[in-house]
Amino acid sequence: MTKEKQNPVFEIDELLEGHKSLILFNDDFNTFDFVISSLIEVCNHDEIQAEQCAFIVHYKGKCAVKTDSFSNLKPMLDELSNRDLTVSID
Repeated sequence: MTKEKQNPVFEIDELLEGHKSLILFNDDFNTFDFVISSLIEVCNHDEIQAEQCAFIVHYKGKCAVKTDSFSNLKPMLDELSNRDLTVSID
């Protein structure tokens, strides 16, 4: 007799539990270069990723720039806020 191997079934909420997104919002006073350098320094983005996020924010109004646990995102939120960027954790 052989046992059938069953894969566990997870709901999407279970998989994402504890994971939040750091959202960057568009504004009218920060330059692309400043936003890009902030994303590189604070969120550890590479240059291309930071540029893409900056363009998404500019054209769409907001962008999820990082996904992680709240405790890991909170210091990034604080630092980006200190740089006068508009951010939230959702």
